[in-house]
Amino acid sequence: MKRFFETYLLPGFVFEAAVIGGGYATGRELVEFFLPAGPWGGLLGMVASMVVWSVVLAISFELARLTRSYDYRAFFKVLLGRGWFLFEIAYFLLMVVVLAVMGAAAGEIAHGLFGLPKLVGTLGMIAATGLLLVQRNAGIEKFLALSVGYLYLVYVVFLVWSTLVFGDRIAANFAAVPVGSDWLKAGVTYAGYNVACIPAVLFCVRHLGRRREAIGAGLLAGPLGMLPGIVFYIAMMGYYEEIGAVALPSAFLLGKLGAPWFEWAFQLAVLLTLVDTGVALLHAINERVAGIYAERKRPMPRLLRPALSVGLMLLSVYAASAVGLVALIASGYGILTYAFIALLIVPVLTVGLWQITRPAAAGLPVRAPPA
Repeated sequence: MKRFFETYLLPGFVFEAAVIGGGYATGRELVEFFLPAGPWGGLLGMVASMVVWSVVLAISFELARLTRSYDYRAFFKVLLGRGWFLFEIAYFLLMVVVLAVMGAAAGEIAHGLFGLPKLVGTLGMIAATGLLLVQRNAGIEKFLALSVGYLYLVYVVFLVWSTLVFGDRIAANFAAVPVGSDWLKAGVTYAGYNVACIPAVLFCVRHLGRRREAIGAGLLAGPLGMLPGIVFYIAMMGYYEEIGAVALPSAFLLGKLGAPWFEWAFQLAVLLTLVDTGVALLHAINERVAGIYAERKRPMPRLLRPALSVGLMLLSVYAASAVGLVALIASGYGILTYAFIALLIVPVLTVGLWQITRPAAAGLPVRAPPA
């Protein structure tokens, strides 16, 4: 059972942990991308994103397995050659935007739940993420898996409860609103910048010993990453007309349920997703630096991991305050979405697919299956 979990489920859980905190945890991102297409159109767009994720992840996992590229520097040297550094630039910029959003969200939640100054919430998230990044791969994997399990539980309860309280409204809106246009474009665009979280999952590829395991884990990772979003989106359709103008759809819907204790449980899940995403994204940076130390046959100092991570988070929070969070998001997400489509999705679906189907011609070292 442990082998099955590490092989087929863990990569998807880590991918979901990397995506959700900087993305759809509050529901706002789902509203921006998918609500214009209506209830059914939004779901179709999410399925399109899920398919893109699954295909790109499956090819990426197999390429990383064959070449033993367990950090993004090694992986993109295989995929992009001398142009690998272009992905690092885009990834760093995306991380600044995502960490800035997460820091602001943590401050808002801490202020709303505990009445603390927003800065305390932001610094608390930074401290928690830094402490977790002292752990090695196994400890990080365990934390991410447990927190994602709690998240799934909360979201399922959220959907069931929403169905009981305003399920008639959900059904009526699905029946009355036609499928909107551009749902496919929304799905591909949404997949475009979220697929940049693949580097956060590469360290899990160490568990994959055979091609069918890599392909299977990648195909499962798409549904595992999107399932909570689909659950959330269905619940939001109870207030399809109103939800578009709401800054925090999760808070709006929790208010409709009228259960303060569940609001605490849900907000705790959101806080965990913020930490999850920070840990996953920053662990990819640490693994990239550890790869350089390994090439020099030296161990990476353990305290360097949290030091790098905390430094990057503080830089991101400063960027948000200096540039402005709204401006940072507006200028960041749009440009970076197309950058990741060009630097990751297209190369994986062309060069990467060719490399894994013709490993001998590409000169790739093929790892033998474990005994």
